[in-house]
Amino acid sequence: MIRALIVLGMLLLPTAGLARVEPYPSTFQSREIATNGTTLHVRVGGSGPAVLLLHGFGDTGDMWSPIAQKLVKDHTVVVPDLRGMGLSAHPETGYEKKNQAADMAGVLDQLKIEKVDLVTHDIGNMVGYALAAQYPSRVTRWVVIDAPLPGIGNWGTIIHSPQLWHFNFRGPDVERLVAGRERIYLDRFWNELSADPKRIDEATRRHYAALYARPHAMHDAFNQFAAFAQDAEDNKALLAQRKLDIPVLAVGAEKSFGAGMADELRFAANHVEGGIESDGARSTVL
Repeated sequence: MIRALIVLGMLLLPTAGLARVEPYPSTFQSREIATNGTTLHVRVGGSGPAVLLLHGFGDTGDMWSPIAQKLVKDHTVVVPDLRGMGLSAHPETGYEKKNQAADMAGVLDQLKIEKVDLVTHDIGNMVGYALAAQYPSRVTRWVVIDAPLPGIGNWGTIIHSPQLWHFNFRGPDVERLVAGRERIYLDRFWNELSADPKRIDEATRRHYAALYARPHAMHDAFNQFAAFAQDAEDNKALLAQRKLDIPVLAVGAEKSFGAGMADELRFAANHVEGGIESDGARSTVL
């Protein structure tokens, strides 16, 4: 199983550095799936073993298109926009990652998928951990990319990094400051937390800025961060029950977590292999 996981990671890594938005193949369908009190925008394509791809902040499920084009050849590929992000609905509550894991379980139920390989990035890592920890029979293996887990490992130190000022940058006044200036706000992440900002082209920046300028989108993105304190408590409780016993490939960007990503995941999982993504267009946008 570890070897199979590394093969999956090798498939992902050559594409992970690309920041360009590409259309999904015509074989994919977009569905609006009601789950856990909300509705998620979900792209579904292919057949065979299922792979669930979860995005993070500054992105939507659109980020996975280059990888999905490869996986769809011999997999069922499922790509949701997280609650309150992209083209998914915008409920006022429910942004705790433990609850968003229930969103994902509901999507899989609607698609009649029992088990998935899991590939996640950034905030998607946090939802992915909560999914694997709460529904261990449904996740067969996990590729986790370049962001820590609240409450686990060195989280207490990581959150004091000056680069993570935005963890507590939220509230009505902040939303008023950012409204109409979403592109300026997102550019700061793309420019300061990317190894090579030029790799994130103008079309990509416009694409995501428009999605985050939709009504309630930035409010709900801030809610993803506001939930971190509860996420940390939830994760500590989940980890106290058991460590994950599935194969995990922890990939850190060369200019971000690097080999330390595997060290972080070893606090949460028993079988962890490490990888470094050296193409370098993106580091974590947490």
